[in-house]
Amino acid sequence: MTTETKNGSGRTTGRGIGLAAVRGLALALVSLPGAVLCFCLSLVSMALIPIGMGIVTTPYVLTGVRAFANSRRVLAAEWGGVRIPPAYRPLPEDASPWARTFGMLRDPATWRDLRWLPVDMTAGFVTALLPAVLLLYPLEGFALAIGLWRVFPDGYWYGFVPVTGQASAFGAAALGLVLLFLAHVLTPRLLGVHFRLTRAVLGGSRRELAERVRVLTETRQDAVDASAAELRRIERDLHDGAQARLVAVGMDLGTIEALLDKDPAQAKELIAQARRSSVEALSELRELVRGIHPPVLAERGLGDAVRALALRLPVATEVSVDLPGRAQAPVESAAYFAVSEVLTNAVKHSGADRIWVDLHRADGMLRATVTDNGKGGAVIGAGSGLAGVERRLGTFDGVLAVSSPAGGPTMVTMEIPCA
Repeated sequence: MTTETKNGSGRTTGRGIGLAAVRGLALALVSLPGAVLCFCLSLVSMALIPIGMGIVTTPYVLTGVRAFANSRRVLAAEWGGVRIPPAYRPLPEDASPWARTFGMLRDPATWRDLRWLPVDMTAGFVTALLPAVLLLYPLEGFALAIGLWRVFPDGYWYGFVPVTGQASAFGAAALGLVLLFLAHVLTPRLLGVHFRLTRAVLGGSRRELAERVRVLTETRQDAVDASAAELRRIERDLHDGAQARLVAVGMDLGTIEALLDKDPAQAKELIAQARRSSVEALSELRELVRGIHPPVLAERGLGDAVRALALRLPVATEVSVDLPGRAQAPVESAAYFAVSEVLTNAVKHSGADRIWVDLHRADGMLRATVTDNGKGGAVIGAGSGLAGVERRLGTFDGVLAVSSPAGGPTMVTMEIPCA
């Protein structure tokens, strides 16, 4: 029993070290070119503002920088357990290019993102790459010890060990063992250092925290406005739909009562018409209730509600759910309608023939990921459905990240804090 437990723990530790090294290597390969590209495009676009071209290009470039920073926020939470909440000022949907450009440039979060890019391409690259280096570099020392040193007749430096013969090659192997031990101890921690460095630059100071409070206040106001608009929509749908049909049913019943003795055949036709109107009114009421709060969401939870939603889509959709329990009702509702909006966008605009939905909870966060194999090109911008989803999640201090290169696939990740 004891031996099996130790072996299991060793395998778990080995997997953790290997996973940290792979994740660090992936981060390093993405962070350097991504940060360089975003930084260069930002500098060029802002330099073109005086001649007018940058007024058009800068909002798109800075939106891309925000998407890159938000993707790192998501990875920091998922891989490192480090929360880095965004604090971007909302922009009006109908803002002109001029207003969008200078609105984003006046946002302290924009300059925080731009300061982070050089850090990410230097210190961030090194701290992400070190876990993989510590794990792989010892292999070179072992290879030298088993004879690779003979390939270098003029000698070879392994770290600070000059390898000129078999004895010094064993010294290189000993150094490799030391490095392997350091990898065992430091590899997971180095990945945490990378994410804490990211938080130190992307995270806010006291003044920025005050800005965050202001942003949250605005998102709460957005939620109030959205609730008022939803209430008006419900009133309009009831007045123009179900209420009108029920009034027609009442009028038909009055006519039937008058014709029942005089013209039974006509009364029978009106009864059939009243029955159809009542069925249509009931159907409209059910759709209205489903749009307010789906019964399956209240009764069976978010996972089953999303599965039911997927069954109604015209595109083949796979749903994976790993939720140990129920979240708070407002969080479940926000997540459900956010996923619903993203799925609607994917069906309408992506041209995909397959969609995958993943719901799980980790580190106090409810995470929903929607992936499709469509044409890509989805962006968070004024007029897009994703902007509305971002505002909905912002009400709950949530995060939206989109990865959608041209040609696809598109991956939309949503996070909401939940107890």
